[in-house]
Amino acid sequence: MRTPLRAAATLAAVAALVTGCSSGDDWSRPHPDPTPVGTLGPGFIGPSPSPVPESTTTPRPGSWNGVHPSEDYRVVLLTSGDDRPTKALVTAVQKWADEERVDLRTVVADGPHDLIPSISRSLDMGPDLIVSAGNDLIDPLATVTPNHLDQPFLVVGAELAEPTHNVTAVDWSGASFRGEGLGASSTYDPASFTAERCAAAIRAGVAAVLNDLTGIVIWLDRH
Repeated sequence: MRTPLRAAATLAAVAALVTGCSSGDDWSRPHPDPTPVGTLGPGFIGPSPSPVPESTTTPRPGSWNGVHPSEDYRVVLLTSGDDRPTKALVTAVQKWADEERVDLRTVVADGPHDLIPSISRSLDMGPDLIVSAGNDLIDPLATVTPNHLDQPFLVVGAELAEPTHNVTAVDWSGASFRGEGLGASSTYDPASFTAERCAAAIRAGVAAVLNDLTGIVIWLDRH
């Protein structure tokens, strides 16, 4: 016969199990499509309501601030490298996720041999968005992303030379790494990866993705 104390402990364990199963941490459960909360401000894009794929748009500073992700937005931060620019981008994404209450998970590539496998692991998680930080990931992303056109990607602080419609990038003259042997531009400047600019990059990029303005490069030199 169970004592009242043991019975109470059993009930508590069952309750904890049920709570764990119904937690928002379980990405295998059905999930509504993400939607933008709020609207883009004037000047986010040019006169054309829909930028041409692979084009570059220079938004008015702060025109993205009114857009937020809907509840339980699922994001994977995919990153590689421990250089100063990458660390700054990672910190900005983590801070944004905390402020917006985004369900963020991080996948770190363990060296050159793990770059494409790390992208595959991110895809297997089924996120609403994969955010990439780190120049080492650019060429692997160029290989993988055309085969997963239903998965949105956001590259911050770099860009793909020929992105498909599911890849959006946020870049500036101090960043502008493009891969495919092109490397960094002559204006590359690690000091340009300030906390303010990196914060603007993730917010502007997510605002574009949530509004289906994808496959473009968002240029932040006016920021």
